[in-house]
Amino acid sequence: MTVADVPAAFELSREAGWNQTLEDWRMLIELDPEGCFAIECDGRLAATTTLLCYGHRLAWLGMVLTSAEYRRRGFARSLVKRALELADARGIETVKLDATEQGQPLYESLGFKAERPIERWSTKTRALPRANNDYPASAASIELLLDRDAFPVDRSEVLRSLLRHGKAFVSPQGYLLQRPGHLATYLGPCVSASSEAAEQLIECCLAEREGPWFWDLFPGNSKAVAIAAERGFQPQRTLVRMYRGRELREPEQKIYAIAGFELG
Repeated sequence: MTVADVPAAFELSREAGWNQTLEDWRMLIELDPEGCFAIECDGRLAATTTLLCYGHRLAWLGMVLTSAEYRRRGFARSLVKRALELADARGIETVKLDATEQGQPLYESLGFKAERPIERWSTKTRALPRANNDYPASAASIELLLDRDAFPVDRSEVLRSLLRHGKAFVSPQGYLLQRPGHLATYLGPCVSASSEAAEQLIECCLAEREGPWFWDLFPGNSKAVAIAAERGFQPQRTLVRMYRGRELREPEQKIYAIAGFELG
């Protein structure tokens, strides 16, 4: 894929009811152009898959999409296998993804194992009163916080890209990013050393917009679940985080929101 394919790719994700924007697609291609794959059929983009590599330790598989009229032709399997071949050629130790119920059998057949559940929560809540601890941040300040303790590899380049079309909230104990989405404003990633700091950051973030909001979290982080429920969020869908290769788990108690199903 190239940047010229962004409009067609966006139409594919929009058709599936996904939240990615044109800017999200452009970001994925700019971050790792060799890892963005597509199949054209009858002169149109029919299927996509992306692979985002975080050095040699980890790669993230995402945006596995096939247009409804081209399903059951093996396009998704073909693209995922091509992405895994690239990961192997680059010497990637671990490939991870967040699988839907429909996609999980495909990934299992290609050697992925289930790690743990992950949930999307959503709300149409009105904006909250503005809190007094809104800390604007630069990309550099985010890199110096707790992200490398919570995420197993350096993802500073991805954080810089997210910040370019979103907003950051930072406290001495953590940070939170928000960004626009096609269907809802996206809350995440959020990393914090304490639930109190995370709660303050989330309150600042929610005060910015009336909603709707999407928030992807680990149900195993009971404090994140409680914060979400107390603010009117409800679980919308459940996926399964999966891995291929070496197991590489994130410490979920420090992660109050992920960066996205396509980013980790």
